[in-house]
Amino acid sequence: MEIIIVGGGLAGAEAAYQIARRGREVTLFEMRPDVFTPAHKTSYLSELVCSNSLKSKELKNAHGLLKEELRHLDSLVIRAADETSIPGGKALVVDRDRFSKIITDILETHPFIKVVRKEIRDIPSGLVIIATGPLTSDAFTEKIRDIAGVENLSFFDAISPIIEKETIDMENAFFGSRYMEDAGDYLNCPLTEEEYDIFYEELLKAEKVDLREFEKTPYFEGCLPIEVMAGRGRQTLLYGPLKPVGIIDKRTNKRPFAVIQLRKENASGTMYNMVGFQTKLTYPEQERVFRLIPALKHAVFLRHGSIHRNTYINSPVILNKNLSLKNNKEVFFAGQITGVEGYVESAAMGIVAGMSALAFLKGKIFVPPPEETCTGALASYITTPTKDFQPMNVNFGIIKGYNKKEKERIIEKALSSISEWKKGIDEILA
Repeated sequence: MEIIIVGGGLAGAEAAYQIARRGREVTLFEMRPDVFTPAHKTSYLSELVCSNSLKSKELKNAHGLLKEELRHLDSLVIRAADETSIPGGKALVVDRDRFSKIITDILETHPFIKVVRKEIRDIPSGLVIIATGPLTSDAFTEKIRDIAGVENLSFFDAISPIIEKETIDMENAFFGSRYMEDAGDYLNCPLTEEEYDIFYEELLKAEKVDLREFEKTPYFEGCLPIEVMAGRGRQTLLYGPLKPVGIIDKRTNKRPFAVIQLRKENASGTMYNMVGFQTKLTYPEQERVFRLIPALKHAVFLRHGSIHRNTYINSPVILNKNLSLKNNKEVFFAGQITGVEGYVESAAMGIVAGMSALAFLKGKIFVPPPEETCTGALASYITTPTKDFQPMNVNFGIIKGYNKKEKERIIEKALSSISEWKKGIDEILA
């Protein structure tokens, strides 16, 4: 009996790989290139549609710890990220095309994986993992709603503009990473207080994309459009994406009043991403307002910022601890649609769902990763009842037994626990 996976994003790719590497056949359905979402641009599996950063590499950061746990679990996504990394300060930043191409090539050539390019409009029969992500098609969303028995919740995810490097005014910019004296992974565009005030006022006045009625839902707090943040007050951006803390302009030896950071979008450094500048401004307004930043006064926008729908299920209500549906144990969910937020978090739940589905196929009892690990804490978060369930990034606060004063011990415990868990799950799935 094969396992069917619907969705070729990060979670679907991980689930397929974890099952196939253990000698079981998988059919992976991906609707692109026949049907595209509003955000996808290529036919690659695991295309990164937002930032090309997988966030912190540091073990003392929960994002970094999660990555290290996934290395212990033989993560395909983290392997591809490590192989295609480009300079990004303390973050694991990748060349997005090379990253996705590596994953696509591995999955399409794997002897136990059959990749089918076709839109699935109904829930397949048999053992299924649904990993369609935040941009699930309308037709399939209706089917998910039918089998889940609850309404899907929707919010927005937004992407930042990309700028052609050669059009950046380097006389008004400087390289340097926050708190890293010699690092030059970020290109900083400083603003004086007067320049900031002009930018801020024009940002508030700028024309925005009209939202249709069904789109008028709350934003995810971790991915707010730049103009929404600005609307909360003049100081908000100075404590958010324009914060100057930890940045010194070596030309003046002073900290700027505000600073916009640009990050390499590809290995060759010909494209730069405006960090934290996800937006729903119209394209002409993006160019007008963002060119008020002195370093970007002649900027050529290779990609404008935009917003797209992000759909997720009320996982604590409808999922078992092993990520299967409470009313249908042969249907599993994985990735961002379950209510985890972020690339690596989605991949982690893909790994868990893949292993869980394989255990079910073998008639084995699946025990999720320990809650003192980042992986286990995420799985627990999305399957534990809560009053107001919302998408969550990994953070130390959700790890069982976390104590800030004992962070080093918590990190060591997480890594030893995930290693022990992998030994046990390998025996079960052998």
